[in-house]
Amino acid sequence: MPNRYVAVCGDSDPGTPHRQAALDVGRLLAEAGCVVLCGGYGGVMEAASEGAAKAGGTVVGILPTSDREGANEYLTLSLPTGLGQARNAVLATAAEAVIAIGSAGWGTLSEIALARRLGRPVVGLQTWRLEGLETAGSPDEAVRRVLG
Repeated sequence: MPNRYVAVCGDSDPGTPHRQAALDVGRLLAEAGCVVLCGGYGGVMEAASEGAAKAGGTVVGILPTSDREGANEYLTLSLPTGLGQARNAVLATAAEAVIAIGSAGWGTLSEIALARRLGRPVVGLQTWRLEGLETAGSPDEAVRRVLG
């Protein structure tokens, strides 16, 4: 049984400037025995998936579409939901904690808000500055905080 289920949220831009941070977070979570949850596509999600997969971890992509097309290659499991943006609620509910990396995008903000509303700990790494959102200065610190 894994220690924790931790979601990693962030932009889907393949050229994300947060790629290295997401790779490191994914790797560190896998090394700690966590299951990594994400939206399953590119950018931060793919980098976190890659980091976790290369460290031997389990990665679950909770996809907004009703098929697996376009899901990143590092997922252990890809779960199509057909829910569109409502899949953010599934992701936040399935996670015991969330690390939000980069992106001041609305999707990331909704995942942060849903997770906090559910009482899940959320740690931001180079992301939204919000009252009540804990922030970390490095991938190591972000992972330490969510594993608390």
